[in-house]
Amino acid sequence: MSMIGDRLSNGIIKENATFVQVLGMCPTLAVTSSAMNGLGMGLSATVVLIASNVFISALRKVIPDKIRIPCYITVIATLVTVLQFLLQAYLPALNKSLGIFIPLIVVNCIILGRAEAYASKNGVIASAFDGLGQGLGFTLSLTVLGIIRELLGTGKVFNFQVMPEVYQPALIMILAPGAFITLGILMAILNNRKLKKAKAN
Repeated sequence: MSMIGDRLSNGIIKENATFVQVLGMCPTLAVTSSAMNGLGMGLSATVVLIASNVFISALRKVIPDKIRIPCYITVIATLVTVLQFLLQAYLPALNKSLGIFIPLIVVNCIILGRAEAYASKNGVIASAFDGLGQGLGFTLSLTVLGIIRELLGTGKVFNFQVMPEVYQPALIMILAPGAFITLGILMAILNNRKLKKAKAN
């Protein structure tokens, strides 16, 4: 049980892909113009993370060391292709909204990084929970960014009106500069808290 908790807390807090490791910035900045897009992208990456970690961990003893990276990419690409077909069939609006960023999960450094750093060296169960933790951390980050940007940029959250009618949306927040501004402020807040906590200890 402690292994499960450690893997989850590691991915969500200690090694959060967005706010701590600053990985996967392309989809983070591009798709978080709305909370739904952020959530959809995060969950898509989570599914691929868990499945790729499981497959790579299960095959780690038979994959030759010299060609491990091409093998990892082949596994990840296969999973992403299946995911995209499922999104096209059952969630076409989300698939259209996320566009090219679903296929680009193949080269997402978070997924390849976890395959190389963790799944290739650990058992299937631990690797599955590592993928889940990393995926939940990524999903949480993207959803929070999406909520803030959508709220300030349109007055809505998950397409529900939250701000009063008199609110004048800051349209810059749903454009590219808004992504950088929001991410920068959130990272500054989190780093400031971390520094204060370190000084207190």
